[in-house]
Amino acid sequence: MPSISTKGAQMPESPIRKLVPFAERAYKQNKKVYHLNIGQPDIQTPQIALDAVSHHGLSVLAYSRSEGSEQYREKIAAYYKRKSIDVNAQDIVVTTGGSEALLFAMGCVCNADDEIIIPEPFYANYNGFARANDVTVVPVVSRIEDNFALPPIADFEKHISPKTKAILICNPGNPTGYLYSKQEIQSLVALVKKHDLFLIADEVYREFTYDGQQHYSIMQEPGLEEHAILIDSVSKRYSMCGARIGCLVSKNKALIATALKFAQARLSPPTFAQIASEAALETSQSYFDEVITEYQQRRDTLVTELQKIPGVTIGQPKGAFYCIAQLPVNNSDDFAQWLLESFDLNGETVMVAPAAGFYSSPGIGLNQVRIAYVLNKESLIKAVAIIKAALEIYPNP
Repeated sequence: MPSISTKGAQMPESPIRKLVPFAERAYKQNKKVYHLNIGQPDIQTPQIALDAVSHHGLSVLAYSRSEGSEQYREKIAAYYKRKSIDVNAQDIVVTTGGSEALLFAMGCVCNADDEIIIPEPFYANYNGFARANDVTVVPVVSRIEDNFALPPIADFEKHISPKTKAILICNPGNPTGYLYSKQEIQSLVALVKKHDLFLIADEVYREFTYDGQQHYSIMQEPGLEEHAILIDSVSKRYSMCGARIGCLVSKNKALIATALKFAQARLSPPTFAQIASEAALETSQSYFDEVITEYQQRRDTLVTELQKIPGVTIGQPKGAFYCIAQLPVNNSDDFAQWLLESFDLNGETVMVAPAAGFYSSPGIGLNQVRIAYVLNKESLIKAVAIIKAALEIYPNP
């Protein structure tokens, strides 16, 4: 019998999606499931983007350029300039989602068995992208007791070796919702310049910051042109997860030229999705003002309700739309599965994402879950009430 590759066998399961079969069984039992497990917003996609596809006027659905259409990249550059990020169209490669941008970035900067340092917990698919590129993830632990702030720079520095090629951060963070300060970014900038590393920043949640906080991009740092790689996506910003359009941005010309070779190998990003994404750039600020207000209210509702549950500890999100909650359970994987298989409250249950899959270090996060506050406030209140009732009778093996 032919054997599967070692790389394929070692590809990690998604902690976000692996419980889907149990949710499907819950549906068949006529249970209502509140999905707090995945960052799929229920926010309306901007109508201007939907209309652009409806009225496209194309007679042939042709390939686009491998780096994305020039017109779209010019408009992306203009968007960044409004965010005090000075780049041009030649600094941008349009990708099939932020996921492909991350794959390209790792492929561009790492050889097999090279290392990337990532503060954890981190977006679970970073593990998969690294495995696909034969890259080793070196985690630096951030703690819920510190609200998942950037770990001390000394913790990063002690892990730097000749195999270290980059530091990767997500800002604001998935799964923690932590927003790195300008000072934290600058401390990382000093470190990568000292050791001649790349600094990769996944900034797909840039728009979603709360409590008057402002996002600070690595691309705003002077003197980092050869080191900085920005990862971006339309998925969350415009509630367009299904478009699968992102981009890789860097002033490093050799890196962009290398990324373009990866892009040419997969031909081009999807044409219809670029049309929608280009139109979405014209979305009014009022759209974001309303969305940010809604998410901040959802965050406040979620945190308030979770704090009512004995034994629960919460990381306070300052951005994105995620929260890590530490529960009074021994194993959140078992608890999440039990919620779907064996528990309901008046015919309703909840799906959460066990947080251990967002860590690379073994044995960490076993009693934590990631909650995505992508549902309306009433649903969040009901969902937390279900979690509270479940914890009161969970056997906690």
